[in-house]
Amino acid sequence: MFDFFKKKYFLVDFLEDFIDIHNHILPGIDDGAKNVDDSIALIKGFGEFGVTDFIATPHIMNSYYPNNPKTINDALILLKNGLLQQKMKHVSIRAAAEHMIDDNFETLLEHEEIMPLGGNYLLVEMSFLQASINFEQALKKIRQKGYFAIFAHPERYLYLHSNLHLHKSYKKQGVLYQMNLLSLSKYYGKEVQQMASRLLDQGMIDFVATDVHNLRQLNSLKEVQVSTKMSDILKPIMDKSHSTFIG
Repeated sequence: MFDFFKKKYFLVDFLEDFIDIHNHILPGIDDGAKNVDDSIALIKGFGEFGVTDFIATPHIMNSYYPNNPKTINDALILLKNGLLQQKMKHVSIRAAAEHMIDDNFETLLEHEEIMPLGGNYLLVEMSFLQASINFEQALKKIRQKGYFAIFAHPERYLYLHSNLHLHKSYKKQGVLYQMNLLSLSKYYGKEVQQMASRLLDQGMIDFVATDVHNLRQLNSLKEVQVSTKMSDILKPIMDKSHSTFIG
């Protein structure tokens, strides 16, 4: 007999000591936090459920967010000074970037103007409108440079939903997958939620993160509920994030 009353838990109850490796909490340099006050409000919101360790990943996107190591590190210093003024010394925050695979990415890679996550992991994304023409070539060059590509939110690319073979191809090439925790709900739509579950069921997800840009998203994250089965699937993935990226 089907159990229609399976117990649900709030996802945030499992996030204490979680390290968030993809978010947009640095102030004023992309579509995330607009200023230091916004950044600190987000960090305080995360602290309500025990998340105090962050790798901030602002966009590097040609023509839209032309960030570089200097602009990103300047924003990091600004935020760290704000945290000191707030006496929030318990917060750990480092900086990396979310790199759009666009017509300028390979130039940035060649000139080492990228911002890896801890060690030699590189967070990359494609446009939500269409696949990057040079995605396969970029993956090859990332490997040649000695980096491991982490594909941000693969569940959100609708044009890949009917092409599971491409996901399998990317995984065979050593691409690591980072799922957004909001994708466990219908926040991005039912199709994205279904794809997230499918990728999790097939063991394709390596890391999870919030990708939070604003308080609205953070409040939506607080409302996400998961089953016991889903929490069991997520725990080792969270543990892997912690062991790989903890400072």
